[in-house]
Amino acid sequence: MADAQLMDSLRTAAQAAADKKAFQIVGFEVSDLTSYTDSLLICSGASDRQVAAIANAVQRQLKEAGRRPLHVEGERRADWVLLDYGEFVVHVFTEERRIYYGLDGLWGDAPKLDAVKLGIDEGHPQ
Repeated sequence: MADAQLMDSLRTAAQAAADKKAFQIVGFEVSDLTSYTDSLLICSGASDRQVAAIANAVQRQLKEAGRRPLHVEGERRADWVLLDYGEFVVHVFTEERRIYYGLDGLWGDAPKLDAVKLGIDEGHPQ
């Protein structure tokens, strides 16, 4: 399982996304399945503008917590924004892109981080 500092960062990212009305927020523990990161956080926005707003909020909240991304991709088009923080990666998709790329299915064998672990209100649409 992810260490406490990593889980704090994932909770911060998930809450920032939820605050911008992201939906289908899910985390995966992938450390046993890949060497490039330990965890993934995947969420969706209803439009390119919302995806950009979610990605900006995640970056802003994590920056306040002392975390800066190592790499960011997709901000210009904002249909899929990838925020690479090294030990975790945040993917923010439009619904169409999320379905097309199917990362949820790709990582389906990985243990999921549930709403409680991610600190998201149980009433938040998943």
